[in-house]
Order: sequence, then structure tokens, then C-alpha cells
Amino acid sequence: MADDKDVLRDVWFGRIPTCFTLNPDEVTEREAEAYYLLLPRVSYLPVVTDKVKKHFLKVMRAEDVEEMWFEYEGTPLKWHYPIGVLFDLHASNTVLPWNITVHFKNFPDQDLLHCPSNSIVEAHFMSSIKEADALKHKSQVVNDMQKKDHKQLWMGLQNDKFDQFWAMNRKLMEYPTEDGGFRYIPFRIYQTLSDRPFIQKLFRPVSPDCNAHTLGDLLKEMYPDALTNDGEQKRYQVLIHGIEPLLETPLQWLSEHLSHPDNFLHICVVPVPTD
Repeated sequence: MADDKDVLRDVWFGRIPTCFTLNPDEVTEREAEAYYLLLPRVSYLPVVTDKVKKHFLKVMRAEDVEEMWFEYEGTPLKWHYPIGVLFDLHASNTVLPWNITVHFKNFPDQDLLHCPSNSIVEAHFMSSIKEADALKHKSQVVNDMQKKDHKQLWMGLQNDKFDQFWAMNRKLMEYPTEDGGFRYIPFRIYQTLSDRPFIQKLFRPVSPDCNAHTLGDLLKEMYPDALTNDGEQKRYQVLIHGIEPLLETPLQWLSEHLSHPDNFLHICVVPVPTD
């Protein structure tokens, strides 16, 4: 892969200042103070919120505690989406810190998957990596890895170790030069205004006549409403890691440099804020 290590580092170390407050309906023995944390964009809520849980458990009785879950302005936050995706999708135009409400009761089974332990997150993460590699390399790279290599990817993410993670992830980003890119680009397009969780289809990084496909090409095919036609007012922001990449950016480059650790390019299409 083209080695733009500074970009990889910037993506990895992206943080969101967050304020966690306990839902007022929870039964506490004394007042619960808010808890502040810098959340890593590339991680998952259950992996990085142990301190949040410990903080609020200090003011609660054990019998009042069930599975912890999070919500932002009435929307339960899906733990199996990367944190940066949750923020871009639901809160990208709000003033920081991001205000998240913590719950220990009334788990919303219809909206969220249960997550009793981090091993569930690990299983979800590894299944995403395997799915991405099936799209990129027909699973050849991930199948050639040993179990300890898979573990290194997960431990790198869990412990926030950039070099440990990328020493192994680099292999998942390689391709034969003559191919001009991956077989297909692993991507998901999320919309706030849709009941559909995300758009995910087969899309090649290079056109049949050997031209590099761009972000604009992908959107034109998958979600043309996200694009602004000449003379129209811009209606949507297209966000990857909180930034709006140029629509002319080659998709292959984006896949190599702006994918999340699960190897998917997560693209959020959100309405332009109205003042």
C-alpha cells in the first residue's frame, strides 16, 4: 500500500471529547457526577467505557444494575458501530463535548444487541475483518494468518497500540500492482434519514476501462441523492472520520488510508445543518 503513515496515525488517534451522565431515572444512593472521557473514534463503546461503568457503579446498589447501554438524544447507540460512525451519524453538528446518557435498566432489545463481554466485540470485529478480506482478496490473506495474528489485530485495537495493529493490518492492505487495487472495496454508507441500517454492495476500485473509481463514482451509483447537482443548494455532508473528503478522491486510496480497523470504509451521509 502507498505509505501515508501520517494519515494512518491521524485516523487512529482521532478522539471525541465526551461527557457521560447517568439517566435521571436510575436509582442512586447519592448524586452521580458526570464523567468525561476522550473516546477513540476507531474503537467500540464497550471496549473503552469500563471507567464509565466503575464511576457510576459507585453510587448505585448492585440490585439496581443491569446491562449498561448508552443513548444520545433519545437514540440508543449501537455498540457494534465504531464510535466515530456513531458520532458522525447522530452528533456531527453538535457542540462538544458529546453528551451521552448512561442507562443500567430497561435495555432496548429491539434497538440494540446485547454485549455481555468484550469477547462479543472481538467476535464481531474479527467477522468484519474476514468479510472485508473476502471482498478484497477472496479471503486469501486472512486465511493465511495464524490465530495469534488475528489476536494481534484485536489486541492492537483493544489496547490502542497503533504499531502493533498496523504491523499485521498492513498485510490486509496489500494487492498485486498489476491489479491496480483490491478486488472490491469494503464500504458501508449510513444515512440518518433511513430505516435501512446501511448500504453495502459490490463495487470495484477500478472501472472496466482501467480508470480509478472515486468517492463521487461510488455515491453516484449507490446513493445519488447525496450528491449536489449544478445550481442546487448542498443538502448533505458526506463524512468519513468526521471530515468531508473531496469527491474526486480515489476509492482505493480511501480504502487503504481511511478505513476503520475492521477494514471497512464507513461513510456517513448526514443533512447539512440549518442555522
